[in-house]
Amino acid sequence: MSSRLRAGVAVLVALVLVVASCTGSSSEPGTPTSPDAPPATNSVPPSDGLLRNQVGYVLPAAPDVTVTGELEPQTRMALDDLWESLTESIDVRAILALGDSGDVRLAWLLADLLRFVRSASTRQVIVTAWSTLTDVDLTRDPIVERSEWQSMTDHLIAWDLPAHPGYRGYKSRLFTIIEPAWQPFFDDSDANIDWRLMTWGGVLIDDRHLGDLQPCTRGCIPALDDPEVTSADEGSWYPDDRIVFGIVINGEARAYPKHQMEVHEIVNDTIGGRRLGIPYCTLCGSAQAYFTDSVPSDIATPVLRTSGLLNRSNKVMFDLNTFSVFNTFTGAAISGPLRERGVVLEQTTVVTSTWGEWKAAHPDTTIVAQDAGLGRTYSLDPLRGRDDDGAIFPIGDVDPRLPHQSQVLGVIAPNGVPIAFPVDRLRVALEENGFVVLEGVTISTHAGGFVASLADGTLVAAHQSFWFAWAQFHPETLVWSAPQTGG
Repeated sequence: MSSRLRAGVAVLVALVLVVASCTGSSSEPGTPTSPDAPPATNSVPPSDGLLRNQVGYVLPAAPDVTVTGELEPQTRMALDDLWESLTESIDVRAILALGDSGDVRLAWLLADLLRFVRSASTRQVIVTAWSTLTDVDLTRDPIVERSEWQSMTDHLIAWDLPAHPGYRGYKSRLFTIIEPAWQPFFDDSDANIDWRLMTWGGVLIDDRHLGDLQPCTRGCIPALDDPEVTSADEGSWYPDDRIVFGIVINGEARAYPKHQMEVHEIVNDTIGGRRLGIPYCTLCGSAQAYFTDSVPSDIATPVLRTSGLLNRSNKVMFDLNTFSVFNTFTGAAISGPLRERGVVLEQTTVVTSTWGEWKAAHPDTTIVAQDAGLGRTYSLDPLRGRDDDGAIFPIGDVDPRLPHQSQVLGVIAPNGVPIAFPVDRLRVALEENGFVVLEGVTISTHAGGFVASLADGTLVAAHQSFWFAWAQFHPETLVWSAPQTGG
């Protein structure tokens, strides 16, 4: 990094290097066939037209966009002056000029800038300019008590406010001051990335080579490659009531302790002769597993890494070989060479269970070793309840059918319909009936968690997540509702 860029980093931000950020397979655990399932119902999205954030605040209507096309020359000059000042001393007058420009589309760049600015006085100028543009009093939003930046960005996402045509370029110049290695992500002009939704998660990119055992000295979230594993008997160090993410491939079972996944967030591993990438988005409560060897034979097996960027509080992962960005929630390549090839990673089931229940169901399972083969010590609660009070990064408006942070089991039905099964309701229904069926998908219990299958027993990929994450990536999702009983 040049001395100019280092100066820019000093002006813009003090890096808080903490963990911030996040098709079925017949080789998974078996489930019973269920021709006579109990009745089930589903709910569809509400239609009252109101936009609500995670604390129930009803957001005001979106401001009118009265300017279209390229920026007016005077506005562009002010924006260029501001961006030129980022690596020296931020031009406050230029911020105020943007606030007075009347071009509400610039609210996106003001919110992006606020994410990186430390100075309290400069932050207040940015907030004032943003409020002038949008005519919104942020103090009405309870989220402001946590973060003005989060509130501003929540409003913009919920409004789906357009950005001006040059937005990606300006955002690239800002973000690559902090992390130059993000440049390839911005360079793909045909990427299926909505750059308005991309934010910084507080850490830098993990671009270490596959198998690098060294920690991230620069402050990234270090993926865990081919961890050392032990037998269930040697896994007695892990408490039976603690959460594991269990995977079975071709009869081979493996458990990934949650506290280790909270530290690494991505594992690249081999189970049952298949190569997998296993991301865990702590911010959206979602552990998923993708067959990285499912790509065409002329493409190198992807190596998954954490970028340090977020998309509506979902971790943004990328392939180390090609720097192609993946949609972590769907497995689709959305930028770079793998996007050009149309790569979509095949997904398999992750069972969220306890260690005691998982090893009882799979006595031959392996578990990641206590030190993961790295010689390190893991706290059993590294996040210390960080996400207990709601999303700490922007998510925009939320679907009010369920509490935004409640756990759901997500499944894509054979007809392509996404379904969310609220975990608490599902557990009760399964205790009473043994299984439930909706849209041709049967849900049953396994090892203390859940699996999904078709009528012929073929397994369908399923995983748990927070409701807000499932709903924002599958906005037309059905929500399963337990049938009403009694008179």
